[in-house]
Amino acid sequence: MSAPPKLYKVGEIMRHTKLSRQTIHNYTMLGLITPVERTESGHRLYDEKVFDRIKKIEMMKIHRTLQEIKETFDAEDAAASQA
Repeated sequence: MSAPPKLYKVGEIMRHTKLSRQTIHNYTMLGLITPVERTESGHRLYDEKVFDRIKKIEMMKIHRTLQEIKETFDAEDAAASQA
């Protein structure tokens, strides 16, 4: 039996990425990052993929708006789901 995957609360993501709570919230509301589940008290939990996604967002922000990044991710997700 394997251990359950590690899930991260917003505070842990803040600590590892140095992003503010508001930035993480904004990314979530825009659909740039997605929680995989919630605790009983409603806290969002994210899997390890969130760190790669945040790195990609931060790199793309140099030349793109958040809306443009969302459109890029949406197109990538649509292409992946058809593959």
